[in-house]
Amino acid sequence: MLDYYAKKFATLRVDRKRGPAPHKPILLLSVLELIERGHIRQNAITLDAELIAAFLKLWGQLVTTDHRSDIGLPFFHLQGDGFWHYQPKPGYEALVQSKAKIRSVGAIRELVECAYLDEELFHLLRQPLTRAHLAQVLMSAWFPHQISQIENLLRLDAFEEMTRRFQDSGGEIYEPQDLEDEQKTIVRDGAFRKVVVQIYQHRCAFCGLQILNALGQNIVDGAHILPFSRFYDDRLDNGLSLCKNHHWAFDRGWFTLADDYRIVVAPDLREESPHTRPMHEFQGERIWLPAQTKYRPRPEAIAWHRDNIFQQAS
Repeated sequence: MLDYYAKKFATLRVDRKRGPAPHKPILLLSVLELIERGHIRQNAITLDAELIAAFLKLWGQLVTTDHRSDIGLPFFHLQGDGFWHYQPKPGYEALVQSKAKIRSVGAIRELVECAYLDEELFHLLRQPLTRAHLAQVLMSAWFPHQISQIENLLRLDAFEEMTRRFQDSGGEIYEPQDLEDEQKTIVRDGAFRKVVVQIYQHRCAFCGLQILNALGQNIVDGAHILPFSRFYDDRLDNGLSLCKNHHWAFDRGWFTLADDYRIVVAPDLREESPHTRPMHEFQGERIWLPAQTKYRPRPEAIAWHRDNIFQQAS
């Protein structure tokens, strides 16, 4: 099977109108890198910030042609090579199976749960020796004069570097033109959410819930206090770590915060929580806060949420 997939990797079906399009080999190298790092541990490849960051890192250093750096293209078109498959999200099975051209980053993230590989190929990629062999095949076939450069690039965790810079700087406010590149926006958003969750120690600020699994996945989100779609504010003091339920409730104004970080719950909620503590019982309690005061929610952001989201919902 190794020889079979080595031949597949060396003879990927690519557009050659302007020279061999590098999208597919760069995506596969990015996947191999994330398997090496332990970010991809199951046969489920999501179009997430980590994968996009790895793809853009390699693209920026390796590609000198005028090809467009769009990860959606290979993520869709690799299906034509026979070993890469789509898993649709529930409700979109017929659309995905119809072979509709779901190849923009936004459409893929909305309609497709993940891509997955032939089980035999994924098994080979999980093994260090066969993974290294297939990486060498990709480099030799598609970037024969840049092998040492690629080997150095694969050691650089672009997403982790970005999150470190993000945390050191405290985040930033963007201008609308900064967000025109959808891929870079996804990476920035992923960095914001990862750092916010880390500074709250992977705990919901509202209820204190903390659940982590062996894959490092957790149950909380990095939420914006001032809506990002309106304020473009990715400063870390505009963030809260919230579990799925309380993130949803916060965005809809079912609760807010007082200036002293005490919880204010909407008075009109009708709750039945036979196995969990209902929201109204948290009234007046302080949220869980980051140890470093510079990361705690900014008072003016809290005030805006209270006046514009909570009050309107009530």
